[in-house]
Amino acid sequence: MILIIESVILCAVFTLFVFVMSRNPIKTLYNYPPKIQERVKSLDEYKDKIPTQKKKISAKLFACLIFVAVLSLILRFVNGYTTFLTAFGYGFLLWTVVNLWDMIVLDIIWFCHDPHFVFKGTEDMTKEYHNYWFHIKGFFIGETLALIVCALAGVVVQFVF
Repeated sequence: MILIIESVILCAVFTLFVFVMSRNPIKTLYNYPPKIQERVKSLDEYKDKIPTQKKKISAKLFACLIFVAVLSLILRFVNGYTTFLTAFGYGFLLWTVVNLWDMIVLDIIWFCHDPHFVFKGTEDMTKEYHNYWFHIKGFFIGETLALIVCALAGVVVQFVF
């Protein structure tokens, strides 16, 4: 039962984060399929607004560190895990639930079909906006990242708390 409750809460928090970020889609340009990124980068309207690759990497690294900290706290003090293996395993399970939610609900159902996410000047790129495979690959990239983040959370649970 706790898995369901935690999953619902984490999916809701993640959805809120995505909703807030979606208010300014240019900040999330690198989460769009490559052909859309290329088109947006070629449009004068967005030239000075596009985040750099360095900012993208810095933001994702910072987010990963925050995830390690939050996940470690949840695993240790909410779930009571004290070993690397239990913390890693349960953390990976939680991550996978949120990652599936992101891929299916937020990316494939919402993003791919909501005109709010269409950049001005890319309206003709419907096929690219409906590129489900891009989001499915993103799921597997997220799972790979989860191995690292959850391993770090497991180490924190095992050796810090």
